[in-house]
Amino acid sequence: MKRLGIYVAVPFCQTKCTYCNFHTGVVSAERFGPYVEAVCAEIRGYAAFYAAAGIAGKDVKEVKEVDTVYFGGGTPSLLETRDLGKVLDAIRKTFQTELREVTLEADPETVTAEKAAAWVAEGINRVSFGVESFVDKELAAAGRMHRKEDIYRAAPILRAAGIVNISFDLIAGLAWQTRSSWEESLGALAELGPEHVSVYLLEIDEGSRLGAEILQGGEKYSAGQVPAEDVMAEFYDVAREKLAAAGYRHYEISNWARPGKESRHNLKYWRREEYLGFGAGAHSFLGGWRWANAHDAAEYVEALSGRAEVKGAQAGETVPLFLMAPAFRGARLPAEQLDEITAEKALEEELFLGLRQLAGIDLERIEKQYGVTLAAKFDPLIEAGLVKREGSVVRLAEERLSVSNEVFVELMK
Repeated sequence: MKRLGIYVAVPFCQTKCTYCNFHTGVVSAERFGPYVEAVCAEIRGYAAFYAAAGIAGKDVKEVKEVDTVYFGGGTPSLLETRDLGKVLDAIRKTFQTELREVTLEADPETVTAEKAAAWVAEGINRVSFGVESFVDKELAAAGRMHRKEDIYRAAPILRAAGIVNISFDLIAGLAWQTRSSWEESLGALAELGPEHVSVYLLEIDEGSRLGAEILQGGEKYSAGQVPAEDVMAEFYDVAREKLAAAGYRHYEISNWARPGKESRHNLKYWRREEYLGFGAGAHSFLGGWRWANAHDAAEYVEALSGRAEVKGAQAGETVPLFLMAPAFRGARLPAEQLDEITAEKALEEELFLGLRQLAGIDLERIEKQYGVTLAAKFDPLIEAGLVKREGSVVRLAEERLSVSNEVFVELMK
């Protein structure tokens, strides 16, 4: 039986954070309803859409059960509960479900007692908070709407409503962050005691306003106050130490959890288990195929409503591939990427995704499954102290996790 995870993309926010490089936007709440209807249409018609595109083939027919749902964003907690309920209802009516984990990403300032109770009534049993920091100066510089007091207010509301699986995100490397303020955030987190913690290093690239400003040597968005990369790496190591002392188990490069509280849904990604993504920009993996929907929310709604027109590409221009589903009166699935996973690509994914997990990879299994010998790739990394091998298991050296990208670069050569 294929047990899938479902990811539902909600690309709407109240404001655009300075560090954000996601395809999200600030739009009127009037656009939420049509978007939700489009997502529900995609869910209900998924098999026809995939058949029209030649995606996944027989694997679609073998989909039997969905056991995790993840509402990601953006800020999914901005949606009315009835809209979240519509999506979950479409999932339950389209798939056989035994929903063991239903996660909603939420910003602390959006949480109310009424919302939390309604979320639980709809079947949401896990909330992932975009905390990022417990220091107001850092939050303000990052363009976040919430403040420290909002986090302390919201967490008890969720627990009183019956949500006893809560995850906090923190970002190492925010503007104005110091060793002292980072430890302050870690201490506040430990005080509130979420079941799960994610720690991300600030990404510096042209996809965010802050990243572009840093790369251009500017001072907007407090760009000159962002810690250096080696300081961010130090913060990461401090987090490892403090979270371990607080009783969290480090199970993936960026993730820690109380025993048994690992993210069931995200584990599917790292274990190369199959999942379907619905909504603008959502990614899917099924039957040896990976694909993604168009990121533009307006384009997505138009395509799913049947109003979009297929436009030819201009010279040198990349345009979305529109996949026709005749059974849905002209509705189309706008896919920007469609990639059949070859054995070579699958092997790369096994190594990259597998090594992200602290448990490591079973080298003998992988060599046997793919008919390869990998010792020549790993021996230099073992000698350099970047990875360790115990029997057939190879894992990243814990003391070198902050430079894990070096390992991945070498393995992909």
